[in-house]
This record gives sequence, C-alpha cells and structure tokens, in this order.
Amino acid sequence: MAGGQGTRFWPWSVKDRPKQFLSLMGEETMLQQTYNRFHKWLPAEKIFIVTSKEYVSLVKEQIDLIDDNQIIIEPLQRDTGPCIALTALNFLKSMDDEPFAAVPADHYIPEDDSLLKVFTIAEDIANRDFAIVTLGIKPTRPETGYGYIQTEVDQEPDNNVLTVKSFIEKPSLEKAQRLLRTPGVYWNSGIFMWKPSTVSYYMKKFHPEIWIELEHNWDNLDTIYSYLPKISVDYAILERADLVYTIPSSFYWDDVGNWSAWDRLNQTEEEDNAVMGNIHLLSTKNCIIKSENQETIVIGVQDLIIASTEDGLLICHKSQEQKIKEVLQRITNNKRI
Repeated sequence: MAGGQGTRFWPWSVKDRPKQFLSLMGEETMLQQTYNRFHKWLPAEKIFIVTSKEYVSLVKEQIDLIDDNQIIIEPLQRDTGPCIALTALNFLKSMDDEPFAAVPADHYIPEDDSLLKVFTIAEDIANRDFAIVTLGIKPTRPETGYGYIQTEVDQEPDNNVLTVKSFIEKPSLEKAQRLLRTPGVYWNSGIFMWKPSTVSYYMKKFHPEIWIELEHNWDNLDTIYSYLPKISVDYAILERADLVYTIPSSFYWDDVGNWSAWDRLNQTEEEDNAVMGNIHLLSTKNCIIKSENQETIVIGVQDLIIASTEDGLLICHKSQEQKIKEVLQRITNNKRI
C-alpha cells in the first residue's frame, strides 16, 4: 500500500512526493526497501503495489520490475477500507483467491529473516474461511501514536497464533502505560493477511455500499470513487469481524509515521539530537533538525522539531507534533474556500 500522503512528516514529505517515496532510512526509498524485503523470497509477479493515480509515475520510477498489471490504481485516496476492497476485488476479477498480505510501504523492518516463517504461518491461517491474520509487535514503550491488539490471555497458542479479543485505537499516555504492563497486548503493525473472498464477505456484511459500488462500476471507478466513505480497514472490518488472529512477531518494526519515529532511528549527535544537513549546534538538546540546501545554526533550544526544505519551514515542540496534520488540513480547507 503506497498511496498515503505522510502529512505528519511535513515539510519533508509533501503531497507531490510523500514519505514512501523518500529515502528516510538509508539510500533506498521506503517503497524500495519494502519491495526488496519481499522480493527476496517472492517472485516479482506476486508483488502488487496499490497507489493513487497521482503516484503511479513515482512507483514506476522507483520499482523497475513492476508491470502495469501489478499496479492497482485508486482514482483518489479514501483511506485503507476502500483501498483493501479495491485490491481484493482486483484479485477476484482475475479468479485469484489466494491469501494476500496487505503491507504498508513505509514501515521500517531492518532484520527480515524471520518474515518468511511468520508469513507462512499467517497464510495457513488465512486460508480458513473468513479468517483474518494480523501481525502483533510486543510493545517496548507507552506509545500513543499506535493502535493496540488485545488477545485472549488464557488461551493455548496454536503455532504461536493467538485469538484477538479487541483492538484499541491510539490511547492516552496513561492508558498506554497500563497496556505496556498488560499481558497479551501487542502493537497493531498494520500488516494483515486474508483471502480476497474474506474481504468480500466482510465488506458485503459491514459496508455493502463500498463493495457494491466497486463491483457495479469496475470499469468506471473515476465516477464513483470520491463518493465512497473515507474509512480505515480497522474500523470497516477488523474491529467487527468474528475470526481475527494475531501472530506475535519478534522482528524490529517501526511505522516511521512521524518525526519522532525518525528521531528514534537516527540519534547520532551529542545531547540526544537527530540532525540531517549542514547544521551547527550550540546548547541545543533533544531536538530533531533537518535543513536542506542551506547552512543552519541552532542555539539554546530543546525539545523542538525544526525542518526546513524547499516546500516549507516547520518549528514545532515535540509534544505537539500530532497537530501537524491538523494544521495542514486547516490550511488545505482555507485554500478551498
């Protein structure tokens, strides 16, 4: 899945080139890293990329091996619910009901040797009728920016597979601290596996207006896609489905969803600063600083995100970074008036 705009990484990630097409970690872009991670053990023809129409050229530019029939195109972004429905219907139209994994293109997984084993187990479970498999990550901190999975505590795991009791959306700090101490709780990695027919079953059950519109207008998606509800697949299916399982996974994982995530993975300077660019610091502590194309001096501040690119300047206290998306939305709405 490579259609998001990555607004919480503004002004590095912008609408014309969002974060999945940027080299946030190393020389490869996040999309290239994700593609290569699975291409180690999956043939190229088994890897599909779903993205919005405006990013097709970027996908082709960055993934040489991709054929046109392996790019599933959304006319515009309507969140992951319609995205997954469109993907499942695309496979069913080709008479393909093999389980597929839905994987965000902007996750960081540096050690991927255990992925094949985990996905092999997941595929076996996903082959069951109406079964959904998620990958759970053991929490290491009280993270308020992630969703959580709560499993049945007293169950005997079947090949390390647990039954999901409930999903918990981004909690408060106090609740996240409690969840960190609670047995059987995992971060929701946002990686799912299921058969296309399973997606069809739950979409018809919970959101027939999405599935029916896609099915009846398959050859003319541009006319109806903007009318589809904007809803995540978590709300549309996962939190309401009957047969949901999770596989606790031990590999390192980060969704690199905001500046703090980049900070966690790139602290190389003294005083807990993460910097990128020609930057000079004095009496500066616990800051994230990125500066493109100009020499930058930062003196006497702490706990700030400072990012300067050709697309804009961000100065934000770390504790307020969740509001970046809100402010950008306000700017967009004002431009529409």
